[in-house]
Amino acid sequence: MTMTPGVRKFALTVHVTSSVGWLGSVAAFLGLAVTGLTSRDAHKVRSAYIGMELTGQYVIVPLSFASLITGLVQALGTTWGLFRHYWVLAKLLINVLATALLLLHMRPISHMASLAIAGKLSVSDHRNVQVQLVADAGLALVALVAATAFSIYKPRGLTSYGRRRLREQRALPPS
Repeated sequence: MTMTPGVRKFALTVHVTSSVGWLGSVAAFLGLAVTGLTSRDAHKVRSAYIGMELTGQYVIVPLSFASLITGLVQALGTTWGLFRHYWVLAKLLINVLATALLLLHMRPISHMASLAIAGKLSVSDHRNVQVQLVADAGLALVALVAATAFSIYKPRGLTSYGRRRLREQRALPPS
């Protein structure tokens, strides 16, 4: 079912807003993760991990789901389709993987925040987790920028399903 132009524009606005918001909040998260890793100020380190948990739980996770849902609405409600173009599939794969990995990595973030709240996190504690959080945020940022680039450049290439649908549409007489 194809959306009307007004509904399509509204859905696209919600999708772009949630996706760009997700990208921006991951950039902010990366700044906090770098602060938690590099700062020698114990108060800043504790604050960074508490802020990371709040940002992840109340901003990044909801925006990732909003981006996924609105992306599905866009794909299924427009002529682009979900399985017709490789760039749409690439964006879907990036979104699903990034959301799944985000949910997995909320546990170490929550653990670090719990330690910070309890006052049991010092500047040099848990170096491996600190480095992991910086790396994860950096990779997430790269993935989200790649998804944004796919949206803008829309590299050509139909999937086999897309080619078959195109042949079927061309074979039908105009109504």
